[in-house]
Amino acid sequence: MTTIRSKLPQTGTTIFTVMSQLAGEHGAINLSQGFPDYPCPPALIEALHHAAQAGFNQYAPMAGLPALREAIARKLQQSRAVSVDPDNEITITAGATQAIFTAVAAVLHAGDEAIVIDPSYDSYAPAIAAQGAHAIRISAGLDGRIDWPAVADAVTPRTRMILINNPNNPSTGVFTAADLDALADIAEHHDLLVLADEVYEHLVYDGVEHHSVLAHPRLRQRSFAIYSFGKTFHATGWKIGYCVAPPTLSSEFRKIHQFLVFCVNAPAQHALVEVLRDPTHWQSLPAFFQSRRDRLAQGLQDAGFQLVPSRGTYFQLADYRSIRDDLDDVAFARWLTIERGVACIPVSVFHADARQQGLVRFCFAKQEATLDAAIARLK
Repeated sequence: MTTIRSKLPQTGTTIFTVMSQLAGEHGAINLSQGFPDYPCPPALIEALHHAAQAGFNQYAPMAGLPALREAIARKLQQSRAVSVDPDNEITITAGATQAIFTAVAAVLHAGDEAIVIDPSYDSYAPAIAAQGAHAIRISAGLDGRIDWPAVADAVTPRTRMILINNPNNPSTGVFTAADLDALADIAEHHDLLVLADEVYEHLVYDGVEHHSVLAHPRLRQRSFAIYSFGKTFHATGWKIGYCVAPPTLSSEFRKIHQFLVFCVNAPAQHALVEVLRDPTHWQSLPAFFQSRRDRLAQGLQDAGFQLVPSRGTYFQLADYRSIRDDLDDVAFARWLTIERGVACIPVSVFHADARQQGLVRFCFAKQEATLDAAIARLK
């Protein structure tokens, strides 16, 4: 039998699949994997039905429906006050994860390096490794603050890109304007590209402002900015996102994109055109999720957890050591799922060195009844 030399020898099944499967096996309430358990907006479902009935069921254009790219450009003008060329700077993708992989594959070559800031979403490093490139991991503080001098010190002649996640999953940190300035200083000085995963752009709380690389003059022309309709419209199973990048970067992005998926679900694209006409939904998201964050946070505190403030995303980090200090976070997550019927995610999996900080991550993108049931079990 032919021997296969794995491109990702250290990579197994993602922790999200593992914990969701464990939750199913033990009848646990699943606050681990980041997906809502409530419906999409009814207008979106109705628009999808109409699009399919109207016959929009064949291949869409490779870069995405022109009408959808134009709708995204209008949304960016409304939300970020930035002008984007829908023809040459926006590409519709099969979810944000595909967009991230495509951007990495488009510009990284074997032997290149890319800086990743931990805790980091688990798709970043494998995407880099699959190109024969190397992820250089820099740890941020527990509060999500980034040591920018340490990032600068990590740059070598082989460094080509810096990946950021803003707001960050799982730290829930949100970049300040000063953070983007520091990133721009490093990127300009070393002529680096930036991949900005901004899928949680609208999920920021307590009056915090989200600062996008698209609105930063020095980062705009060297950045891939990645977004997710699944996060914005509670439709993670649709797997539709988009990448915004200047024409030169978009051209290279599309060269890879066309051979990964070619195009994306056509009726869903038509449906999204319709719902993007009204900004009310995405403008209401901070208040919608903040109430759920606060509901879960109070319940976790009542159950004995110590909380890390959640500034963005739909996740809450909790220190469990006052409840069980004899277990590492992976063992605690399994114990909580099996013995107490609530599934969470151990945070060490988001660090290259499996760093133990006594933290687990809960998802609050759930119905209030789901959160209440989980809180009752935890208490």
